[in-house]
Amino acid sequence: MMLFRLASAAYAGVPLPLSAAMTRPRSCLVHPADTRWYHCVSRCVRRAYLCGIDHASGRNFDHRRTWVTERLYELGSLFAIDVAAYAVMSNHYHLVVHLAPERAATWSEREVLQRWTRLFAGPPLVRRYLDGEEPAPGPAELEQISRLAATFRKRLQDLSWFLRLLNESISRRANAEDQCSGRFWEGRFKSQALLDLPGLISAMIYVDLNPVRAGMATTLEASSHTSIHARLRELGGAVQEPGLMPFDATGRAPSAIPFDLGEYIRLADWRARQQQRDQSITETRPPALHRLGLSEEAFLAMSGQLMKTFGNAIGSPAAIAEHCARRELRYSRGLGMGQRATKADQAGRESR
Repeated sequence: MMLFRLASAAYAGVPLPLSAAMTRPRSCLVHPADTRWYHCVSRCVRRAYLCGIDHASGRNFDHRRTWVTERLYELGSLFAIDVAAYAVMSNHYHLVVHLAPERAATWSEREVLQRWTRLFAGPPLVRRYLDGEEPAPGPAELEQISRLAATFRKRLQDLSWFLRLLNESISRRANAEDQCSGRFWEGRFKSQALLDLPGLISAMIYVDLNPVRAGMATTLEASSHTSIHARLRELGGAVQEPGLMPFDATGRAPSAIPFDLGEYIRLADWRARQQQRDQSITETRPPALHRLGLSEEAFLAMSGQLMKTFGNAIGSPAAIAEHCARRELRYSRGLGMGQRATKADQAGRESR
């Protein structure tokens, strides 16, 4: 007895385009050959609290914010992945990361194994090899060690493994503290490819201003447990945060944000004040917007409603269109936003 009518194209044997899929595998979303920059979000399930005060129980979980930042910096020192921006919120966190597979390619097999065994115990064969125990491994064992090193090298540059180890450690500690078991995080983290410099800077400011947008802080200095707060403390003479990606306005450093730190802070401060005022722009727009090629409307939309405005890719209309063509996608959310913002900006200039 047929209970359902299989009338869709998929059930009829007609393959659906990749863009029509409800959930796409991570391998279709993260392409280091296309872009090395990604915005990631991971959320707690149900009423689980990552940090802050749970008003239902009255318990304060603020100390867990430090768990996240400490583990984040630890993983950043072991993986070929740089942390450009982060914000640890009450029940989720945001990251902007940079993938550096070329760095992993320079590691020797011994360095790869040493990095991996700082995260896991590792196979007995690997431990004996690293400890230099006798007898020395033979040709067959050395070949097996090389295969293991190749596997671990791939994992140490993989975004999914990076976030898996971050989430697992926090989940274990939180469940132990709550004296419970079960899922603490949602099954999948959300990732968005940052296709160009405007997309990257907008995403970083979106991440850094999460506490301001949520009403938890009114200034950058008060936005604790964010990368912008750590950078401001460092400029004020505090100890440099380990593992936080530096800025390099020349764009020559391979593992640096290709933007000026002072300009970034001024742009973030300007955006935070607009967020607080919640009204039309009255101040002269920062020169950084002109250099990024962004109108005020486009920047405000990108840095204020990044998750709603864009889908799996963030950038200028041209960059998104190129991304769609390269990945054989018919459409990507956010493609029309930049075009509308550009027209509105041009109309505003003509009316002045």
